Amino acid sequence: MSKSIEELMALIDLIPDEPAKVGEFILPELMAIAIAHQVRNDDIVFAGTGLPMVGIMTANLTVAPNALLIYEAGICDGKTMHVPMSVCDQRAANMSSTLGGLVDTFGYYLQQHFVTLGFLGGAAIDKYGGVNVTSIGDYYSPQHRFTGSGGNSDIGTMSHRVAYIILQEKRRFLEKNDYTTTPGWYCTDWKDGKWKPKKEVWAGTPFANSGPCAVVSNFATYGFDDEGLMYLDTTHPGVSVQQVQENCGFDLNVSRVSGETAHPTYRELFVLREFVDAELIFLPQKVDYPPEIQKIIDG
Repeated sequence: MSKSIEELMALIDLIPDEPAKVGEFILPELMAIAIAHQVRNDDIVFAGTGLPMVGIMTANLTVAPNALLIYEAGICDGKTMHVPMSVCDQRAANMSSTLGGLVDTFGYYLQQHFVTLGFLGGAAIDKYGGVNVTSIGDYYSPQHRFTGSGGNSDIGTMSHRVAYIILQEKRRFLEKNDYTTTPGWYCTDWKDGKWKPKKEVWAGTPFANSGPCAVVSNFATYGFDDEGLMYLDTTHPGVSVQQVQENCGFDLNVSRVSGETAHPTYRELFVLREFVDAELIFLPQKVDYPPEIQKIIDG
């Protein structure tokens, strides 16, 4: 028998907040929940379409209930019960504080430096966290052209911190991008054409110290050191450090790896599956709960 939202809400605190075992969750669930752990309870979060929206909604219903969500189409502080299909989906407007437009979200919230965390994706990323969502190869005669920045460049450079979800392959984790849509901790100084630290190029602006703080891929999670270089933080269950290195196109710092990525808890999985993406808009499949968890849900 299906349960109402109210009945499901009453079950959240009954679900054990204990790590699930391997086989009881799928990789996209692990990735979404890993990125959710980047959210602080006082964050103002600007989320892009896809798994970033899944991650921020999961955080809002678990670790960061007071975090405020912004979608670039103009929705601010919505209390969405199911993940929107896109940043324009009006289900995100449920109980929102304001309904505006791009001028509000980009011109006011973002450019005025109110956004503390951006959640984004990308086609490729360099070792300093610079992201490419524009083209592969020569810009004027590319091997492949993507859909373009959208709000990626704005959100990625003007949020205090930025967390990325990116599929990992050697061709996607690069020493330097063919084209940098969203600068990381190093970027081109257009005055002299040299590759320099962003803090130097952007000195004197409110955004000089803004940049990537974390990356979650299908292999691992990553942080950035004081020099702005990406390092390996944790590996996902069943993934070795060697596999991570083999799927990275630059000399990755693996000296700081702290172990295995934390497994999602049963409570996090319940929230993710029953509230955030119950319709499987972004998650690929439903996974059965272990019998003891299903017994709690069935009552």
